[in-house]
Amino acid sequence: MIAGMVLAVMLTTGRTVGAEDKVLASIDSAGTRTILVRAEPGAGLTTDVLRRLSHIEGISWAGAFSEAIDATNARIPDGTRVPVRLVYGAGLGSLGIPPAAPARLAYASQEALAQLGLPDVAGGITLTDGTTYGIGGRITTPEFLADFEPVVVLPEPAPRAPQAVSLLLIVAAHPELVGALTDAVTSVLAPTDPTKLTIQTSETLAHLRSIIQAQLGGFSRQLLIGLLIVTGILVCVILSGLVMLRRKDFGRRRALGATRTFILGLLLFQTTVLALAGITLGAVSAVALLLVAGDPLPRAAFTIALCVLTLLTAVVAALLPAIVASRREPIRELRVP
Repeated sequence: MIAGMVLAVMLTTGRTVGAEDKVLASIDSAGTRTILVRAEPGAGLTTDVLRRLSHIEGISWAGAFSEAIDATNARIPDGTRVPVRLVYGAGLGSLGIPPAAPARLAYASQEALAQLGLPDVAGGITLTDGTTYGIGGRITTPEFLADFEPVVVLPEPAPRAPQAVSLLLIVAAHPELVGALTDAVTSVLAPTDPTKLTIQTSETLAHLRSIIQAQLGGFSRQLLIGLLIVTGILVCVILSGLVMLRRKDFGRRRALGATRTFILGLLLFQTTVLALAGITLGAVSAVALLLVAGDPLPRAAFTIALCVLTLLTAVVAALLPAIVASRREPIRELRVP
């Protein structure tokens, strides 16, 4: 019975929890935690904003980008043009840019390298103003930069003087922080012309995340509580029946000197051992079935919590029948009519 209960919960609630985790993980990706500030020429947004942002908690990544300028393969002047931006910020390492990158080196994504005709990450690019840069390496394009592909950046971690910023990207540590961070970021932008700023956020997705989590989580909790209650009632009923069938055995034990505490502990110990065996069998069977079906597995914390709750439910449900068994009087049970 215990094994069946664990199996049922794992295949219903556990599957729901696994699907919930998978959905929330996709929503929690960096692309849905971004705050994008676009500044038109003359907006007055500079790289000084990065210093002010460093004092705000809840920011996972922040970077500023200059206005884009086209570039081509240095050996193919009439080749495909790819936009290039200066990038400012202290977290450039997450893009695959070395902390102490040499000057006059550009870093490009795989798509940008393919368009430039530099798949081997060897060569250089020439900007439309005639400036030439060598290719320093390939960068891994994070999800929050996917809309800007092909990506080619010129790293400037710490500019000596404030530089004009065309794009400001902030990634929140958690989706629920997007709304609060938007207000905080807006307060420290300090542009000379706020009308030339546009702020885009993923706050709607963050709100959707909270709704999905509440609905899926509420359904899972209700189903789990219902199954635990049913299991507790069944354990109590079955043990009560066993106590009635074995009442003379308990009476003999009492007549031979067994204390009420011993009888109580004996029944609880037997229940615990059987419950552990059932929990193990049910959990292993459920995991095997989920793997075979290709369904998402619930996280380990859920499985452990389920096993502990099931064990506690079985032990608590066995407490009343165990107390009844321990109070059997030897004279009454062994009396011969």
